[in-house]
Amino acid sequence: AVCAGCLSARGHNVVGVDISPAKIDMINQGKSPIVEPGLEQLLQQAVQQGRLYGTTDVQRAVLDTELSLLCVGTPSKKNGDLDLVYMEAVCRQIGEALRDKAGRHTVVVRSTVLPGTVNNVVIPLLEQASGKKAGVDFGVAVNPEFLRESTAIKDYDFPAMTVIGELDTQSGDILQSLYEGLDAPVIRKSIEVAEMIKYTCNVWHATKVTFANEIGNIAKACGVDGREVMEVVCQDKALNLSQYYMRPGFAFGGSCLPKDVRALTYRAGSLDVKAPLLNSLMTSNESQVQNAFDIIESHDKRKVALLGLSFKAGTDDLRESPLVELAERLIGKGYELNIYDSNVEYARVHGANKDYIESKIPHVSSLLNADFEQQPLHGVAPAPCSSFPFIRYGCTPCKGSSTACYRSPDGCST
Repeated sequence: AVCAGCLSARGHNVVGVDISPAKIDMINQGKSPIVEPGLEQLLQQAVQQGRLYGTTDVQRAVLDTELSLLCVGTPSKKNGDLDLVYMEAVCRQIGEALRDKAGRHTVVVRSTVLPGTVNNVVIPLLEQASGKKAGVDFGVAVNPEFLRESTAIKDYDFPAMTVIGELDTQSGDILQSLYEGLDAPVIRKSIEVAEMIKYTCNVWHATKVTFANEIGNIAKACGVDGREVMEVVCQDKALNLSQYYMRPGFAFGGSCLPKDVRALTYRAGSLDVKAPLLNSLMTSNESQVQNAFDIIESHDKRKVALLGLSFKAGTDDLRESPLVELAERLIGKGYELNIYDSNVEYARVHGANKDYIESKIPHVSSLLNADFEQQPLHGVAPAPCSSFPFIRYGCTPCKGSSTACYRSPDGCST
């Protein structure tokens, strides 16, 4: 109903389809079937001006339009998976209608669906029911909805971005034309990326709420006003609320983050404050190191070049570096290891830094190699990319090697 009202308000002719005759009657009377500020006025105006009508007839709706927006529910099953029964039913109905349509029609999924759903469920059902080929005879796209209840119209008119996942360029073009006049970037990606973007945004929002609540609970137990703390935290737009630390890469480490996470979660536990999200951080971080080790094992190579040893680029700090942890595991499994880090020279490693590395890798001096060219090409190298500009993340390994490079969690986008 929100999409119908907002699209018609911008001059589009809209046909609303629903299986509920009661909802259709309300739409045709210009009444809103849901509580949403400002929506009923939009619907009344659209119906009065002849730009909106509702029907239960999918065939009629498809034949009368150029584009279908699928906004059906995708509820959770008991096991947490999506129940696609409504999506599947609608796809079959639209596919049957497409069989009788001569011109091109574009099917756009607005519903929140997991990556792979459109390619593995929606498109096959549409093709089977229509007897036509997606991307050739009809278009397919994904257009995630970022509308919040109670502010949906404002969110539609003033979006942060418009995301389009397209099967083909023509589908993306016609979908983008719906949003002409909106002052927001239009981001066009593959269907799978668009599907994942919606989940990432929603899970991130849930994570922020949970994080703030857990910090608030711990702060309260310590006699501190959590709201006052978070107000200051949110003023930092350089690190706390920014793109920094928001790119997939390797594990975090160093002398601060691991220590501070452990200290705060220990204090929470000692105060009987439950903090399941914060308590999961170190476990999740350790899994990143294990994932890297598993990747190395999967290549069935015994000589490994470790490009980078410090916990991030531009430093020689080895304390709690995940790369040191990875090196220790490799050595323990009998791998022949060569380590290159332009910032780490054993003769200049002193104090706590030296004590740490020698406790983890006693013979580290014999493993450090000052010459990158001497590193084995068939090694697997987790490394902060910004230290090595000649390495590209996700690139095809050269000379038939199995080299892989991991971005560090410092925001490196190399």
